[in-house]
Amino acid sequence: MGFLSAIPAGLYAFALRIRHLLYDSRIIKRYRSDIPVVCVGNITVGGTGKTPVTEYLIEKLGRDYTVAVLSRGYGRRTKGYLEVGANASFLDVGDEPKLIKRNHPSTVVAVCEKRAEGIARIRSEHPEVNLILLDDGFQHRRVEPKVNIVLMDYTRPIWEDHLLPWGNLRDLPSQMHRANIVMVTKTPPDITPIDRRIAVKSLKLFPYQSVVFTSMVQGVPVPLFPDAEGLVKPGRNAALLAGIGNPRPLAAYLAERYDLKAEWLFRDHYVYKVRDLRRIADELASLPEDTVIVTTGKDAVKLCNRKKVPAELQRRLYRIPVGVAFTDDDEKRFLRLLSENIVSRE
Repeated sequence: MGFLSAIPAGLYAFALRIRHLLYDSRIIKRYRSDIPVVCVGNITVGGTGKTPVTEYLIEKLGRDYTVAVLSRGYGRRTKGYLEVGANASFLDVGDEPKLIKRNHPSTVVAVCEKRAEGIARIRSEHPEVNLILLDDGFQHRRVEPKVNIVLMDYTRPIWEDHLLPWGNLRDLPSQMHRANIVMVTKTPPDITPIDRRIAVKSLKLFPYQSVVFTSMVQGVPVPLFPDAEGLVKPGRNAALLAGIGNPRPLAAYLAERYDLKAEWLFRDHYVYKVRDLRRIADELASLPEDTVIVTTGKDAVKLCNRKKVPAELQRRLYRIPVGVAFTDDDEKRFLRLLSENIVSRE
């Protein structure tokens, strides 16, 4: 299987090299906005924590800028430019943009598969915006951002991975040279200095690039529906329901804090069907009566329809908030580097 996957991976690598050559030689022209564009991306398929990082940047940069977020809106059933409204369906705008808008209702959030067109529309319709966060745009070379923040999951290092379909890389590791800042996410909070140095060395970055380390911080699960009980205390029976890129760190966290009885895992951006939820309700009946179902924020925006979710699940569903925490003194350094890159003339 590995050998068979290596052949299309090699062809994919060749196509990527040609594509990057066309952009690097400026045969294909790139769009640069008149306001700063900060790109949050990665070179792997899903699961690096882009959405929590994007939300962190909204909060931090929002102190000095009027921020807008532009995303492709992966998995949506619509095309073209759409602004995400408070009542927009995730089917029309994508689950991650819907989540960001729900958590940051005063922030302009838009989706457009053509990023340059999307930036131009935001500039035209929202002249007050003076900084745009480009969600998952690192591999889309059409736009030339002011700052590239590239994320790497500590539990899935790129130096141990391969290009699709052999592995999970969707771009060449050599393209990491375009990153201004590399953020290693999902780092163990107790990472040792030697493990930090090993990771930095393995990335093989250039002197002009910086590396920071972050961990995912889980909050207290909160009810998804009013019918659910109050707080979920440590040690309680729990189950995980998730359709995200890399659910293993979350599953490990829940197993440490609660008595994890079951896991229902689906592919990233999965749209739950009524039959899926009925099956889960049937399986839940065989678990202890006090078992709660913990899901992610991204999944929660797809599970809030009372008509779709069985009543027995509504009483048990909880959403777990996720945030970003920096290790050591990396946060101050990160914010300083980010500010310097945004205001730089180059």
